[in-house]
Amino acid sequence: MHSRVWVIPAAVATAAVIAAGSSAQPAPTRANLRDAPVEPVIVELFTAQGCAGCPEANARIEAVADEPGVIALTYAVDYWDYLGWQDTFARPEFAQRQRAYSRPLRLRDVSTPQVVIDGRRQVAGAQNAALKAAIEEEAARRVFPPEIEFRESGDQVGVGSGRAPSGGAEVVAVIYKPGPQTVQIDRGDNRGRTVRQVNVVRAVRNLGEWTGRPVLYDLPQGVEDGEAVAVLVQARGDRRILNGAVLDPH
Repeated sequence: MHSRVWVIPAAVATAAVIAAGSSAQPAPTRANLRDAPVEPVIVELFTAQGCAGCPEANARIEAVADEPGVIALTYAVDYWDYLGWQDTFARPEFAQRQRAYSRPLRLRDVSTPQVVIDGRRQVAGAQNAALKAAIEEEAARRVFPPEIEFRESGDQVGVGSGRAPSGGAEVVAVIYKPGPQTVQIDRGDNRGRTVRQVNVVRAVRNLGEWTGRPVLYDLPQGVEDGEAVAVLVQARGDRRILNGAVLDPH
């Protein structure tokens, strides 16, 4: 999935900056950017260490995480903590992100495990055949999404021009730890089990709005060694993800 990274040469990116200190500045034009690779499919898993049905879904997401053309992200939610085990990766904003999908996906409530693909559709419980079919269908859907490129210095990202969705879009940076992590569970429904999760998200940062014009955004500070940053261009209204790219850890 890391083959999706584009890089803006420093000289080109510097020339594009017209407002020092601004978090959103004009980006290079398409003519200045390298040829684009095929756009990835964004697979978001909402899971919890205290959820008895989640380890199987975790494993299925891990199985597709390294497939070409897939960016897999695991968000730990906190609403299972009442069962006695406080999730070590959960953040309230991750549950908020999951709830934001409820209306466009026409869901009455949220549940785990839940997989949301490209912000367009869900696969409850990450059923294996349904998951693979959904990824394949979304991969074939892409039609001229906005281009995403990272500056060579690793501190900025450019989003190119394109047709903005109704209501506009936002550019978000998802900070996560690539690869699997394991946690020994001492209480709750998974007591005595070792839970394994892949590409665990640590934080989500809003970089600014995208209205269809090329823009250069400052990447978030505080990314730790070994962490990666996935940049997503996402519609504000129906929450569909227009494109994504990953800046690998140095």
